[in-house]
Amino acid sequence: MSRIVFRPPPSVVLVLTALASIGCARAEPDAALDPAMARVRVVQARRTPQALEVVVTGDIQAQAQVNVSFRTNGKVAERRVEVGDHVTANQVLAVLEPLTQQANLDNAKAALASAEALLTQAKMSFERQKQLLAGGFTTRSTYDNAEQELRTTQAAVDSAKAALGTAQEQFSYTELRAGVAGVVTSRSFEVGQVVQSGQTVLVIAQDGPRDAVFNVYESLLAQPPAGDTIAVALQSDPAITAVGTVREISPTVDAASGTVRVKIGLKSTPAAMGLGAVVVGRGRFAPHEAVILPWSALYRYDGQPSVWIYDPDRRTVSVRAVEIDRFGPDIIALKRGVEPGERVVVAGIQFLRPGQTVAAAEIGARP
Repeated sequence: MSRIVFRPPPSVVLVLTALASIGCARAEPDAALDPAMARVRVVQARRTPQALEVVVTGDIQAQAQVNVSFRTNGKVAERRVEVGDHVTANQVLAVLEPLTQQANLDNAKAALASAEALLTQAKMSFERQKQLLAGGFTTRSTYDNAEQELRTTQAAVDSAKAALGTAQEQFSYTELRAGVAGVVTSRSFEVGQVVQSGQTVLVIAQDGPRDAVFNVYESLLAQPPAGDTIAVALQSDPAITAVGTVREISPTVDAASGTVRVKIGLKSTPAAMGLGAVVVGRGRFAPHEAVILPWSALYRYDGQPSVWIYDPDRRTVSVRAVEIDRFGPDIIALKRGVEPGERVVVAGIQFLRPGQTVAAAEIGARP
C-alpha cells in the first residue's frame, strides 16, 4: 500500500507546536463565570503557503505484460517453468498430452499416403490411354475418363496435404511457447489439469522498459509535479535512483482506498530495480496556500467532513462542511469551507451541538 507524507513548512510546524501547548491558552473572562459551560479550544484560521513534497511507495512493474494460453484444449502433461523464471522468445513453457492430436496427425498422414498411391495409379492409367489414343486403339471417351480420374486424384492429394498441415499445426499447439522474452510473474495451472483453449495459464512481464507504479490520492493529480519529473529510489538502498515521468493515470478511483493508480515511466532502470522491487517516489509541487488545521479539528457530520466554527460575538458554535485538499500525519489542509480569521474548534468537539454556547480558549492568544 502506498503512503503519502505531507511535509509542511517550518511555519506550520511552529503553529502545530503552539496548538499542543496548553500553557499558552487562556479562557475568555466570561467563561470562568459558568463552570458548567462546555469548554473548547479554538485556533484562528490562516492561509499558509505550502511547498508540498509528496512521498509515496510503490513497486517496479513491466510496461508490457503478456497473457499466455494454449491454443487447443487438453490435459497438461508437463510444466517447464516456474514463477520468477526468465524465458526467451519461442521457448517451450508447457506441454499437453497429445493423444487426440497425435491420432489426427497419424490419420492425416495415412490419408495422404493413400491419396498419393491413387494418384500414381491414375497417372499410369492416363499415360496408357494417351498412347492408345494416339495409335487409334482406344476411344476418346475412355481417354477422357482417365484424364478426369487423374484430376480427381490430384485434388484428393492436395486436400490430404492440407489436412496434414492442419493436423501438424494442431499438434504443435500442444506445446505452449513464449511469444516474447521476459519473466514469468504468474502461473495458474498444474500438471494433470485440463485447460481450455484461450485460458490464461501464465503471465510474462516482457523485457524492456519498466514502470514505477504508485497509488496516490486523487487530489494530488490536480496539478503536475514541478519539472514534470518524479525521482524514484530503491527503498532498500536509497543510493540507487532513477527518474521518470507520468506515463499513465488510471481513469478510476479505488473505492476502498480512495487512491488512483499512477504509472511512472522510468527513463533508465538500474539493474537492482528488478520486477517487484519496492521503491520510493518523490514529487515536488508548486507552492500554494491552504488553511492548515490539526487532525483534532476534523469532525464527521451528516456523512461529510466538517469542522466546528466558533462565533466569538455570540459565544456559540456551528458545524460546517469542508473540502479537504490533502491529509498529513498530524494535520489536514483545507481547500475550502473555512475563511481566514474564523475560529475553528480544535479540542472538545466530542459533545458539541449546533448553536451551543461554549467557553472558548484561543490557542496562541496572548494574556
